[in-house]
Amino acid sequence: MTASTVTINQTTEFDLEQLNQQFETATPKEILAWSIENIPTGLVQTSAFNVDDLVITHILYSELQHPVPVIFLDTLYHFPQTLELVAKAKEIYNLDLQTYKTPDVDSREAFVAKYGEGLWDKDIAQFHQVTKIEPLQRGLDELNTIAWITGRRRDQAVTRANMPIFELDGKGRLKVNPLANWTRKDSWDYVAEHGVIYNPLHDQGYPSIGDEPITTKVGEGEDERAGRWRGSNKTECGIHI
Repeated sequence: MTASTVTINQTTEFDLEQLNQQFETATPKEILAWSIENIPTGLVQTSAFNVDDLVITHILYSELQHPVPVIFLDTLYHFPQTLELVAKAKEIYNLDLQTYKTPDVDSREAFVAKYGEGLWDKDIAQFHQVTKIEPLQRGLDELNTIAWITGRRRDQAVTRANMPIFELDGKGRLKVNPLANWTRKDSWDYVAEHGVIYNPLHDQGYPSIGDEPITTKVGEGEDERAGRWRGSNKTECGIHI
């Protein structure tokens, strides 16, 4: 066993270094096909229903015709357009949609009653802990996840520039980033070619869409994730750290 060899699900060994070399120039479809073949159970997609996430869903559900559970974190603070898109995607693809949210709250009013007004302004780390990090880990556990697929790309932010295609998360699960070597243009070219649905906010100055209270439009020449947590030094919500 080499230093980069990992055992997934106590039975299957993968050499991450070798895999990353092998798939560095592969297409997302090839990376996802490998994942399906080698992880026949316990493979899930996590999706915020940004354009890159929907590209992956389209490849899985339409091209490879291999539905996998899709975890969506309902923070209760999504834009209405995002929730409408989730419903539309569920209908079009007949998604195996698995929605997770903060325990014991089912509305913004209930969230405020429990955590106070504007938690994202008072304690952004706690806001993400209760709306994203805990629900995601609970979802991954409940779905017996061995590997999870993300929509991250290296060109989205400097913090993602060296992101591998295959990596491990903090609990030893395999994390697959099939769009790692794609650009924003690649994703939009795919959308145009295959008629993939997307959030109309993308056409209104929001290249990356998160929670409504903490997502702003992005100006010309700005990093595409500059509209997330504007005015702070935060670059990630915490689920990918």
